[in-house]
Amino acid sequence: MARPGKTRNLRQFLCEDVLWSTFQRMAEEQESAIDDLVNDALLAYAQLAGYQTGVTEEDTPPPTPQSTRPTATGRPSASMSATSSLGGRGIPAPGPGLGASALHAPSPPPPPRSALSEGSSGGSTAPLYLVFDNQKYRIDKDQFIIGRGSKSSDLPIKDGNISRKHAAVIRRNGTYFIKDLGSTNGIDFKGMRIDNKRIDEGDVFYLCDYELRFTYKR
Repeated sequence: MARPGKTRNLRQFLCEDVLWSTFQRMAEEQESAIDDLVNDALLAYAQLAGYQTGVTEEDTPPPTPQSTRPTATGRPSASMSATSSLGGRGIPAPGPGLGASALHAPSPPPPPRSALSEGSSGGSTAPLYLVFDNQKYRIDKDQFIIGRGSKSSDLPIKDGNISRKHAAVIRRNGTYFIKDLGSTNGIDFKGMRIDNKRIDEGDVFYLCDYELRFTYKR
């Protein structure tokens, strides 16, 4: 994009071949002179770095396509970005106080993780007890499997209506949940079939006709 009244002089730059090829392809596709693309790229970089270029948005004329493509006598600097907004397309104005250091400002550090996220069980998790068939089971692991399989389950229930891995009590960040493991007959809670739920004091769940009562009291 030529800027009337602006003096141009011959410059020489060292440029990577792949970058120069990219600018040549851009010039052909946009029907623009490669010299204009180079000047636009230099202008965009200077504005983003916060330097005054003597060119404002008001006195910049709209882009006009050129039919001739004169041979470039110089090559752009290797530090110039090939992805800048070029070829007459709008260049966003830099924000207030934007300097060269802002282009390489480090990302802010991530927020610190909470104490509970350090481990899956949390250091102060209260023990959970499962009352089943007049027996009390202490749940002291992150995943407690309930199902028909005697080898794959922590609480086996020998019944053909119970799936091999029917449900699991899961401890996550100090909180216990019960989750259906894709069973055929599901989990019932207060007359409704559920997929998963946080376990609160005194909660009672049913696997078919089998009652599972949970408590945090010894």
